[in-house]
Amino acid sequence: MSRRMRLWDIAHARAGDKGDTSNVSVWVEDATHYAAVLRQITPERIRAEFPRLVQGPVEIHPVPHLLGLDIVMHRALEGGVNSSLNLDGHGKSWSYLILRLEVEIDEPSKTRCR
Repeated sequence: MSRRMRLWDIAHARAGDKGDTSNVSVWVEDATHYAAVLRQITPERIRAEFPRLVQGPVEIHPVPHLLGLDIVMHRALEGGVNSSLNLDGHGKSWSYLILRLEVEIDEPSKTRCR
C-alpha cells in the first residue's frame, strides 16, 4: 500500500546559489523513503513543475550515503542576485517549492495477529 505526501513530511532542504544557478540539497530523513524520492524527484519533473522558473537544464546528483539529492537548476534565478529584480535573488524559496512537491511513499504492510 502507498500514500501520497508532501516531501516536507519526510525530508528537509537547504538552498544555495551561484550566479543564475540555484542549488537545492534535499535530505530524506528515513532510509526507507530514499529510493522512492530518488525515483520521483527527477530533472524532468522539476522542469515540468516549474516551467516558468527553470529556464535551463536541471541536474540531480544522488548522495546515497547521506540520503540526499543535490538538485542543480541552471538559469533559475532570473539572472542572479546582481542582475535580477526578483525579490528572492538568492533562490532561498527553492527549498520550500521543492519540499511542497508530492511523492508516493510505500507504507509497510501491517500483519494481523490472531
